[in-house]
Amino acid sequence: MNDSPGWATPGSSPSDGERPGTDGGAPQSSAPAGGPKWSAEQPPPGQWSSPGSATPEPPRTQPQPQPGTGWGQQPGTPYGYPGGPAPWGKPPAAKPGVIPLRPMDLGEILDGAVATMRSHWRSVLPITLVVATVVQLISVLVQKYMLSDLALSSPEDATVDEMLNDIGATLSVSVVVQFIQLLGTIVVTAMLTMIFSRAVLGRDSSVSDAWRDARPQLLRLIGVTLLTAVGALLLGAVLIAPGLLAENIPLAVLGLLVWLPLIAWLGIKFSLASPALMLEKSTVITAFARSSKLVKGAWWRIFGITVLTALITGFVAGVIVFPFQMGGALAFGGGFDGILNGTGATSWGVLITSAIGLIIAQTIVMPMQAGVTVLLYVDQRIRREGLDLELARAAGLDNYGTTGG
Repeated sequence: MNDSPGWATPGSSPSDGERPGTDGGAPQSSAPAGGPKWSAEQPPPGQWSSPGSATPEPPRTQPQPQPGTGWGQQPGTPYGYPGGPAPWGKPPAAKPGVIPLRPMDLGEILDGAVATMRSHWRSVLPITLVVATVVQLISVLVQKYMLSDLALSSPEDATVDEMLNDIGATLSVSVVVQFIQLLGTIVVTAMLTMIFSRAVLGRDSSVSDAWRDARPQLLRLIGVTLLTAVGALLLGAVLIAPGLLAENIPLAVLGLLVWLPLIAWLGIKFSLASPALMLEKSTVITAFARSSKLVKGAWWRIFGITVLTALITGFVAGVIVFPFQMGGALAFGGGFDGILNGTGATSWGVLITSAIGLIIAQTIVMPMQAGVTVLLYVDQRIRREGLDLELARAAGLDNYGTTGG
């Protein structure tokens, strides 16, 4: 974001394993060169008794930072946790926005995504609702006019050529619909990334702000998405096509078994390329390199969180969409007979009711998926590069990291 100095460009942050505050990554004192490095709250060195003195001076107590100054918590609740220290043994951390500024666990990442959807719904809801509506409107028209010419005869009555034509037409429609969905997802991801990045700092963001920040990187984000999809397809062709061309089914199956885990590994390895591209204003190649660097050593953790998020969002979407699809098929598609023989699949009633369910589901699911990805990116940069210090400065917490925060 142009107005958020918390997102450092690649190369300006410490390398992996070097957190600010440790050897090799400690922030420099603001004291003049050669001057004492004590904080303003500590006595100067001359007032401490020297070893072996006859009248040792009683120990002094360092003043503690006052609660309720700079972190936004209630008076009498130190470190932002009601009742005292952080629960469950977690270190205290400032929380200017939707997440605490420290390494997060699974629950905190999911909670941060939901909290952003709830507290910034005026920005999140219009983006996802408009994009989902446009995508589903185009998809309904494509399905209606491309599937209307299919031969819907029963399998026992259809010839081989008719069945092949039906399969080819269905695949064509599926490819077109998926491509439309992909473009919509890219726009939503770009704009929601900016909203979530502001929410981390506790700042509101309007739809116009999100579009203004996301627009310069939109073409590059399309490049990242298409390059990922094309790479996966080419890799599948290299591994599976030889077996199919040779009519060797075991070889094709072996290629498929190699392709699936390889795609999963590469997908997680480059899963943070999108937020890296948007928030660091980097190039396509640099975004892939940054994602690979941030994921290194944490692949299984990111894989687990990503899969769990996919299961949760898939379940939520299924619960929403299924009643609309069944209700539309029963009301407008000829009942169970139309469902079984597929004759009602292209009726306007079925397509429209299914699209309504998909619009509702995508409006809820897309922010969740985008939010978890952005917060995973932030979490990995906090763990590896000390991004929490930069986020605290961007949020106006000037004493963060120097007075117990």
